[in-house]
Amino acid sequence: MRFPELVLPVLLAVPGPLAAAAPAPEAVVVLAGDLHSAYERTAQFVALVDAVRARHPGTPLAVAINGDTFELGNAVARRSEGEVDYALLAALARRGPLVLNLGNHEPDFHDVPETLRRLRATGAQLVAGNVRDPATGQPYVDASVDVPLGRHRVRFIGVTTDRLATFRAAVRPQLDLAEPVGWARAALPGLLPADGPLVLLTHAGLAADRQLLPLVPDGTLVAGAHDHLRFTHEAGRTTYFHAGSWLETVAIARLERDAAGLRWRVTLEDVPAAPADPELARRIEAVHARHLTPEDAAIVGRGARERSPAEAARFVVEAARRAAGADAAMIGATTFGAGLPAGDVPRHAFDACVRFDGPLFAAEVDGAWLLRLQARCNQGPETPLAERGGENLVFASAGAIEPGRRYRLATSDWSARQASQYFGPDAPAFAPVPGVTLKAAALAALKP
Repeated sequence: MRFPELVLPVLLAVPGPLAAAAPAPEAVVVLAGDLHSAYERTAQFVALVDAVRARHPGTPLAVAINGDTFELGNAVARRSEGEVDYALLAALARRGPLVLNLGNHEPDFHDVPETLRRLRATGAQLVAGNVRDPATGQPYVDASVDVPLGRHRVRFIGVTTDRLATFRAAVRPQLDLAEPVGWARAALPGLLPADGPLVLLTHAGLAADRQLLPLVPDGTLVAGAHDHLRFTHEAGRTTYFHAGSWLETVAIARLERDAAGLRWRVTLEDVPAAPADPELARRIEAVHARHLTPEDAAIVGRGARERSPAEAARFVVEAARRAAGADAAMIGATTFGAGLPAGDVPRHAFDACVRFDGPLFAAEVDGAWLLRLQARCNQGPETPLAERGGENLVFASAGAIEPGRRYRLATSDWSARQASQYFGPDAPAFAPVPGVTLKAAALAALKP
């Protein structure tokens, strides 16, 4: 299937008859996931919500956050216990209904009960039906919530990942995570609305989402997250999308009526560098001033140019390849977060880009096998859903791969230790590369 064209925030003027053909939406939902304390665009996100409202005067609007609001690897976020992130949620809730599906990074700063208390205090309505309290066997939050939007009551259903290892170690004993697809098969029949619009917020990842899509009625809006992907896909009247990560892009979903009834139309929009919500921008500046240390602000490298999150990830994977003396390298994209600035790169910006450290690993592989792996990597918004394997993989190589040759492939320790997940059942046997870590490789590449 082909993807609908992504719509950038620059709107082109269209002559009268064509412009009139697009129906006015009956409701609008702004959706984002995998925010990860992206303070360089947090205040801009609020300003974008205001801009979307201004584009649709009189149209009811809601905001949905599809998990991972917080980021333990952000030193300022960690030391302030998510002060900016909670302020973001409160600002959004003041602008209209706010629904938040729990992700694996929600309890990054507090235990689960305290996290939920603080989230509710912002005004957010919480969903995630498969997250249970092991002490009681009961869900921590509701599986669904109904949100009045004009003449409609839009039902939001939430489900999250069951990969316990992706949650902070200290909170894992507080979690009983039902497998998302099995939970959905059992629970969805009792949760689906008799009529009215439906939004499924899934932080379970694309592999699980493939099995969730057939379980919802035609015409559902299915918002995916967790894999840090960015694409849209239409199947019948159902729209499925991932809106990226680190607030680089968000989704604007418009509830429209055509001859066959209601349906959701989705566009992905960049979050621009300006304007920013002034109140939240001042809050971010103050929190940085209180919690950013000289060590955080120390310059660790220099960028030849500004790199987006995707460009920065490719830059670091190439650095890992060179540091390991490898012909090619592949690392899971969720190892990476923010982009890299041009010019001086402070420690806190570098750590926001390269979220995790660890030794590099390498293996000798066949060229034909490596070509199959390469085909699964660097998948952008244009990659059809049928060609997506469920993992977001970043690949770099020194040159073209030939089927009949042997190659040295490097990867991170996380990917090597979960090789069957990232590389498939025929994954090679990786061995540590002595004396080389991922962050050291990236820092060496940033030295002037």
